Amino acid sequence: MDSHLRSDTTETSHFLDPAALELRDALTRLPRTLPPRWLYDDRGSELFSQITSVPEYYQTEAERSILADHSAVIAESTEATTVIELGSGTSDKTRTLLDAFVAHGLIQRFVPLDVSEATLLDAAEMLVERHPEIEVEPVVGDFTRHLHLLSAVPTAGERLVLFLGGTIGNFYVEERRAFLGALADVLAPGDWVMVGIDLVKPIDRLIAAYDDEQGVTEAFIRNALTNINRTYDGDLDVGNFGYVPFWDGRQQRLDMRLRACDPMTARLDGLDLDLELAAGEEIRVEISSKFTPERTVEELAEVGFDAESQVFRDDAGDYAVILARRS
Repeated sequence: MDSHLRSDTTETSHFLDPAALELRDALTRLPRTLPPRWLYDDRGSELFSQITSVPEYYQTEAERSILADHSAVIAESTEATTVIELGSGTSDKTRTLLDAFVAHGLIQRFVPLDVSEATLLDAAEMLVERHPEIEVEPVVGDFTRHLHLLSAVPTAGERLVLFLGGTIGNFYVEERRAFLGALADVLAPGDWVMVGIDLVKPIDRLIAAYDDEQGVTEAFIRNALTNINRTYDGDLDVGNFGYVPFWDGRQQRLDMRLRACDPMTARLDGLDLDLELAAGEEIRVEISSKFTPERTVEELAEVGFDAESQVFRDDAGDYAVILARRS
């Protein structure tokens, strides 16, 4: 399929911020992709919250059950005084974990980080009411670009960084390794990370989880284009795209794509970009890789975490949470 771009990339790049440059690059390279941050404006965060409640989407309740069953053990193992959550959203599942930390008596501070300011502040207010004894310090930021902010979080003891919801699966392999390495770099020996992973399972269940009958996931994926249009004064025809969830067995991941139904030309003034798409051309909006616990423990060990990590699974064996200490 032929596609064309008309723009002066060199001149424009001098005037764009890093997020805009990242997006422009993602849209102009083939295959076209979108950075995941564009999924999570306030509307996107609302839609994702709805996704967690659809019958086909098992991950949220599986992870919640793990936290409910093992929060006390996690608190006792880490003895963390500061808990940091990357991509915190509503911090819904995290409440169970924080309850256990409060009961353990050591936690002093909770730092949720998310790109959606409204969702972040609403969740922080709720947590302050629930646990007034904890300092709740919300940070608006993108964990793919702002991990350095963790170095500024004051603490008198160990830190525990939460990276839940299977979000680690949204990185490509090289990106995932780079992210885990950057996370290890900002943590001190004795700090902890807890990563939620969706486990490999039959393809029909995986496809159903990302193509629910209510169409909430499709609306969530489409909203990324709406967010980009609003942010960069664009006219991408969101209705001209079909939603295509695709299982890549070689990479063991779900690709969530938007496919142009008819040829289209779009303008993004804020990026100084004219974009032409042929009929059938796709934009890869998000991926969701699936894992084995052994693979994740190995990847964590490669960047500086203990090889003897703790693995917690839900009863059905659908999901796992890995708890690893920085060496």
